Amino acid sequence: MAHRRQLSKATGKEINVDVLVIGAGPTGQGAAKRLNQIDGPSWMIIDSNEVPGGLASTDVTPEGFLYDVGGHVIFSHYKYFDDCINEALPNETDWYQHQRISYVRYKDVWVPYPFQNNISMLPKEDQVTCLEGMIDATVEARVATSKPKDFDEWILRNVGEGIADIFMRPYNFKVWAVPTTKMQCQWLGERVAAPNLKLVTKNVVLNKTAGNWGPNATFRFPAHGGTGNIWIKVAETLPKENTRFGDHGRVQLIDGEGKRVLLGDGTTINYQKLISTMSLDYLCEAMRDEELVKLTKELYYSTTHVIGVGLRGERPERIGDKCWLYFPEDNCPFYRATIFSNYSPNNQPAADKKLPTQQLADGSKPESTEPKEGPYWSIMLEVSESSMKPVDQENMLRDCIQGLINTDMIKPEDEVVSTYHRRFDHGYPTPSLERDGVLKQILPKLYDMDILSRGRFGSWKYEVGNQDHSFMLGVEAADNVVNGAAELTLNYPDFVNTRLNNERRLVDGAQFFKSMKGIRNEEVSLRPKEDASAGAPKSHAVSSSAK
Repeated sequence: MAHRRQLSKATGKEINVDVLVIGAGPTGQGAAKRLNQIDGPSWMIIDSNEVPGGLASTDVTPEGFLYDVGGHVIFSHYKYFDDCINEALPNETDWYQHQRISYVRYKDVWVPYPFQNNISMLPKEDQVTCLEGMIDATVEARVATSKPKDFDEWILRNVGEGIADIFMRPYNFKVWAVPTTKMQCQWLGERVAAPNLKLVTKNVVLNKTAGNWGPNATFRFPAHGGTGNIWIKVAETLPKENTRFGDHGRVQLIDGEGKRVLLGDGTTINYQKLISTMSLDYLCEAMRDEELVKLTKELYYSTTHVIGVGLRGERPERIGDKCWLYFPEDNCPFYRATIFSNYSPNNQPAADKKLPTQQLADGSKPESTEPKEGPYWSIMLEVSESSMKPVDQENMLRDCIQGLINTDMIKPEDEVVSTYHRRFDHGYPTPSLERDGVLKQILPKLYDMDILSRGRFGSWKYEVGNQDHSFMLGVEAADNVVNGAAELTLNYPDFVNTRLNNERRLVDGAQFFKSMKGIRNEEVSLRPKEDASAGAPKSHAVSSSAK
C-alpha cells in the first residue's frame, strides 16, 4: 500500500501512545480531559493549529472587534461539560448571563421566535393562510399512518402549507443550502418547536405573543475572548507534555492497518486506539482508503461565511438587547444575524479607542477618515453556500451590508469602522436522506480498525453538534476506549437531549459507566442489525493499566 511505504520512509522520531486524539476542538478536548482524569492509558492530543478550539474559535479584527466562528452560545445538557468549563473559567466575572431575545424578520415586522407560535404578529391575510394550513395539518396528522419521508413532509404535517411557504421552506434553504425535500427529519428532536393550534388561535384572536421556547432560552457567554477563550482555557488544564499544537501537530497520513500517524514534521505516532475529530471525509482521505473515501462522497455539508460589521455610535433602540435574529426573505443574503456586541462589552473596542471610518453603510466615502472615538457596536452575520446555493463571494460583504440596510438593522449613513469575512468550508453537516445509511457503513468499519471518528463533522450528526454535545462525544469515546462504555450521545441523541445527564462528574474520578457491564458500545452502535447478530464482537477497550 502506497501510504504504508511513505510512512516507512519517514525520517524523524517516533512516539508511542495508547490513545491518540486528533483535533483540539471541543470533541478532542473532551476526550483528552477524560483520558487525563482516568489516568490510565498513555495519550496525546494533536492539532495543526497553535490555538486550540477548532470550529469553536474566535477571531479578532485589527480594529479590535471579536467574531466567533458562527453563532455559539453556552447552554448544556451535561454536568460533566459544566464542570469542565467552570474549572477553566471559574469566576462569576468570567461570564455574562443572558435571556435569549430572538426574532424573525418578516415583511418589516419583528416576529418573536419561534415564528410558528407567533403568527398573531403577521398581517391578517398571512394569519389566515397560516391558520388554514395548521388546521389542515392537524386533521391530516390524525389520520396519517406512516412517518414523514423527509423534512419537507415533516414541516407540512406539523405546521401546514402556509407557514411552510412563508417561513420554514425559505428559511431552511437559506440555512442548509439544500431544499427541505433532500433532508431527513430524524435529526429534529428539540430543535424545532411544534405549534399548539389552540394556543396559536387564541393568541391570534387576543393579539398576544407566545413566550420563550427551547433549550437555549437562557445562555451564558464569556466576558473576555469570545467563545474561543473557553477552549483556550480548557486546553490549559491539560498537561502540556500531552499536547502537540501547531504545524508539528499537522496530520499528513494515517496508516489505519499499522496504527500509525505521520505528522508534517516527519514524526510518526504509533497508537493502539485513535480518536479522530477530523472531518470524516478528510480522515478517510488521510487514510488513503479508496472504499471509505467513495462512501464519504455521499455525505453532504454546507459552507458557512461569517461576516462581521463593526459600527460607530450608540446601539440603536430598535436593536435593543436582541440576541440573534432570523431572516427568511430574499432581501438579504444572510439567514441569521447576531448582535455580537450584546453578548459582552469586550467583544468590541473600548469607547475611547479612536478608529477611522472606513465607509458609510451605503458604500459612500465618509467626509473624514480622521480617527475618532466610539462608542462601538457590532453585528455578526452567517451566509450558507453549496453547489445548490452558490454565492457571490467577491461582493458578499457589500451585499450583506446592503441587506442590513434593507432589513432596517442599520441606516445608510451609519459609520462602518471594521469589517470581517471568513469562509469555513465545512460549516454545517447536512442531515441528508442518505446520511444515516452512509454512517452505518463508515463508522463501524473505522471502529473495527480501532478508530473512533467523533465530533460535529467526525460523526456528522448535526443533532449532537453543539459545543456540549461535541465535548461529550469525545468524553464518551474516551470512556468507550478505556472501559467499553456505551456512547449515548452518538447513538441516542433524543435520549441525551431530553434528560439531565448527571452521571459523569469531573470530581468523581472513577468512571460511572464502568458498572454498566450489560451495555457494550457494540450493542448500541450504528451497525446494521444483521452484523450485530453475527457472533461476539471483539473487545475494543484499552487496558487502563497500559503504559
